[in-house]
Amino acid sequence: MRLPLRLIAIAGATLAAAASVGPAPAVARPGSGRTPAVLVGAFTPLPAPRGYLNLHQCVYTPRSSATDWFTTVVPPSADGRFATATNASATPDPGAPTNVPSCGPGDGNFVVNMPRSGLKALDLTVGRYLNLHQCVYFDPDQYDHYTAVVTPKDLGVFSTGTNVSNTPDTRAACGSGVPGDRPIPLLSAVKTLDLSTARYLNLHQCVYYSSLVNDHFTTVVTPSGDGRFSTGTNVSSTPDPQASCGAGDGNFTLIPLLSGVRALPLI
Repeated sequence: MRLPLRLIAIAGATLAAAASVGPAPAVARPGSGRTPAVLVGAFTPLPAPRGYLNLHQCVYTPRSSATDWFTTVVPPSADGRFATATNASATPDPGAPTNVPSCGPGDGNFVVNMPRSGLKALDLTVGRYLNLHQCVYFDPDQYDHYTAVVTPKDLGVFSTGTNVSNTPDTRAACGSGVPGDRPIPLLSAVKTLDLSTARYLNLHQCVYYSSLVNDHFTTVVTPSGDGRFSTGTNVSSTPDPQASCGAGDGNFTLIPLLSGVRALPLI
């Protein structure tokens, strides 16, 4: 049977179009053994953080005085005598149940004050956010600052709210202190760090000193009301190589020797 010329022309055009497009892409079917292609540039979520952040807080004071406290949370860049054992680990550090940190001995002039020091083992698997609370206390009679990031071993009145949670904290939670040694909201703060977004927690420690009043103090997160004492604490895909600190206010100046950064792997 002959087809009309018009139908033959239409069929020919259809075949030509199919040939120019090429065969339809293969579709993987259950049991076919084929693996669907992965799109280039597709987002791959990071694994969840694992283990513990063991946050060691070491507080030093002059051997001959009960004033001029200063705090280290990470080892200083150039003076291991004031080192701390802050680390990321699969398990809590042995001192965690009794809140006993591991600290350098000091330099002889400054020695460890264990009652104001502390250790908190933070389980990174229980929440998305590390809420890092910094509480700065001040005694106007002695003109003396004291910084706590974790609750001290023996002095709960200087407590902090540092925690891991699924919700970001919006303000620093600090203990009441003692008469004459109260928290300063201007220098206290909380920094919320999203643990799901990066591979490293970069903890920056900035230590300042005033020779006019013979007083040190430390910041680990940027104060809520004074960016002159800022720190670079962050989460990132890369480890930070050096501490990032504000310049101070003129009376208090940065001491690079006692400042430092520790990059802790989260995954």
